[in-house]
Amino acid sequence: MILDRRTLNRALLERQLLLQRRPVPVLDAVAHLVGLQAQAPTPPYFGLWSRLAGFDPAELGRLLVDRRVVRAPLMRATIHLVAAGDCRPLRRLLQPIFDRALVSNPDRSPALAGIDQPRLAAATGDLLAEQPRTSKALGAQLAQRWPDRDPAALAHGAQQLVALVQVPPRGVWGAAGQPTWTTVDSWLETPPQPAPALAAEELVRRYLAAFGPAAVADAQHWSGLTGLGEVVERMDLRSYQDEPGRVLFDLPEATLPDPDTPAPVRFVAPFDNLVIGHADRTRVITDNHRRRVFTTNGIVKGTVLVDGFVAGCWRLDQRRSEATLTVEPFVPLSPVDRAAVESEGAGLLGFAAPPGAAHQLRFTA
Repeated sequence: MILDRRTLNRALLERQLLLQRRPVPVLDAVAHLVGLQAQAPTPPYFGLWSRLAGFDPAELGRLLVDRRVVRAPLMRATIHLVAAGDCRPLRRLLQPIFDRALVSNPDRSPALAGIDQPRLAAATGDLLAEQPRTSKALGAQLAQRWPDRDPAALAHGAQQLVALVQVPPRGVWGAAGQPTWTTVDSWLETPPQPAPALAAEELVRRYLAAFGPAAVADAQHWSGLTGLGEVVERMDLRSYQDEPGRVLFDLPEATLPDPDTPAPVRFVAPFDNLVIGHADRTRVITDNHRRRVFTTNGIVKGTVLVDGFVAGCWRLDQRRSEATLTVEPFVPLSPVDRAAVESEGAGLLGFAAPPGAAHQLRFTA
């Protein structure tokens, strides 16, 4: 069976909770999505606002403070906000990504050549068990034990060798804080037995539940792992093709929505995995538009979905007395679509603007 672009689009939106806002508990949504990319503190809040009915940012902040969700380097070695119970199993499965980063960073890896890695990992654990530290402070402390090594390289090595999390107030809505690290085992109660790695088959199942149908290359791009073709071969999965002829896989029990299902306007968060989570992203964004969303310095802009596809990007500028939402359309908007963008934008301003601030929504040319 061949799946066209629109069918794949509606399947992705449904599994990403973007066809309609769902009354799903925040923790359940985070787990279903296998986390939300979170290089910056606020994108997960915008990501959940666009997906959940009645989302309260204070609830996610409480989950962070209560250690039920955590911010940690995971898929693609990038910061993700994930359910606490997923953090250790995911990190153990994804450790090969960090092993590669340890030796492949052109700025840091040469300065770590020949270092005693188990000793570096043990020293990192000891220092962060004393107290959480920024990368700079951790590197300075480690340099006291390795005075001939670059402190920044030592901190880089520590973050690849040891499973770490960023601690609040970093990531709490309305709060501010530097990225400050401690070990997963210091932050979450250490279990009597070490948590096993998540099975690669289970990672693929969860990926397909949130992003499928998808090709092996898509799952590898999203996770950062290689060798998932062998994993897929031993799984009982349904197979399709897309229009270019790629083989796509899906869960046997998964259903596909009608490709004519209406898709509401949505403001998708910066860095959202909706536009990152596939090797072939044309099911949601054209290649030309992708070049306008992904910047050369690694920023992924917030995007505006119209009829399910990226039709522009957005930026929110906040001051104490005013919040301005700027929308940059990539295509001409019909009067009906423009009105829908204005309505959804007003909702975003109401969600994110400081109390009492004036709201302004403007479109660029």
